[in-house]
Amino acid sequence: MLKKIQIQTNHRDEMLDISDQVQKFVMEEDISNGAVIVYCPHTTAGITINENADPDVKRDMLRRFDEVYPWKHQLDRHMEGNTAAHMKSSTVGASQHIIIEDGKLILGTWQGIYFCEFDGPRTRTCYFKIIAG
Repeated sequence: MLKKIQIQTNHRDEMLDISDQVQKFVMEEDISNGAVIVYCPHTTAGITINENADPDVKRDMLRRFDEVYPWKHQLDRHMEGNTAAHMKSSTVGASQHIIIEDGKLILGTWQGIYFCEFDGPRTRTCYFKIIAG
């Protein structure tokens, strides 16, 4: 019950709603109850759950991340020049757990599961793992 997907990002910073892909995986696996872990194995990307109704939320979050973690900082020493991306991904986190009940993800009315890119554009990997129960 492990699924690996590829995600193509198009911008340095973006949030892609992957909720439908996660729900489709749950349905394909025919799981009624349990949890699904959504995991990102990258140090400059992450997974979060947040509002999916108003696109301004994503824009505001990405803008605020840039304010807190500017792309260029005079004291950064990382030779790749992407310290901000590492900081953003650590803030967001590498994974989320979502409860499954009656074959459906338990998300709030306005919630979505987002793959967060902080050092794109890139082709990324994301894993879904179901824990039945």
